[in-house]
Amino acid sequence: MDATEISFGMVILLQISIGLAVNIHLLLFYICLVSIKHRLSSSDLILTHLALANVINLLTRGVPDILSLWGLRNFLDDVGCKILIYFHRVARGLSICTTCFLSIFQAITISPGTSRWSRVKAKLPKCVIPCFLSFWVLSLLIDVSALIYIIGPQNITVIEYSFMLTYCSSVSISEETTLLNTAIISLRDLFFMWLMSVASGYMVFVLHRHHRQVRHLHGPGHSPKAMPEVRAAKTVIALVTLYILLYGRDTITLSFLINMKENSPLVLNRNIIISFTFSTVSPFLMIFSDRRVKMFWKRDS
Repeated sequence: MDATEISFGMVILLQISIGLAVNIHLLLFYICLVSIKHRLSSSDLILTHLALANVINLLTRGVPDILSLWGLRNFLDDVGCKILIYFHRVARGLSICTTCFLSIFQAITISPGTSRWSRVKAKLPKCVIPCFLSFWVLSLLIDVSALIYIIGPQNITVIEYSFMLTYCSSVSISEETTLLNTAIISLRDLFFMWLMSVASGYMVFVLHRHHRQVRHLHGPGHSPKAMPEVRAAKTVIALVTLYILLYGRDTITLSFLINMKENSPLVLNRNIIISFTFSTVSPFLMIFSDRRVKMFWKRDS
């Protein structure tokens, strides 16, 4: 290993460690809430599900990448590669679905009580668990192709290596099948990103109108404390913005890698770091927007 690989290995190890620690801390916090309240609010359930998706993503992709960057090769067989890559892609699907659902849920929550969303707002909490189940079914079905063409590391003269991994391989499949699989995943991602963008745009409109009303009531010299719903909406907008920016950056990088004649280790390592950024940063946004979590953290420390 040269100095560059060691540096990337250290950065990714730090990133994965921090991401796992913070997401697991969030999960433990919500478990403690269940023991106290015997149930979680709808928004807490959604954030718990997002933290769980982050943990699965970091474990199934982050740990093997760390082992690979630190020089360990051929540590997975066919079954291990299929399971890890499959659940990594499932976790990625759960992440975008849950982030989208969170943005829609928060947009409806902060909508005026006299609006057309008032009836939906009353029924929305009952839809949380069914939505989670549908996200799991959708992700498990869409990404099932990974169980077919992902295998353990093989001889490069027989198998075309995946440009994203160094510890697993992919069976050479037809261009039509690859195109169909890519189109299905891309359509899912674009659809949910469009939904979360619309929901975030609506929240920005509602928050802007709320800010103008508050400023009119309290005067320009006063800065009233933001309501929990407003703080939560701002956090969701930040999460959606982060996800869209990182997804766009990841898409550009993957397109660049596909068209390269030879894989660039530098570009590959940078793409690995970017791919874990949302799972690592998003729990910090949840913590800093929720005073309960900060108080829990301070009490434990």
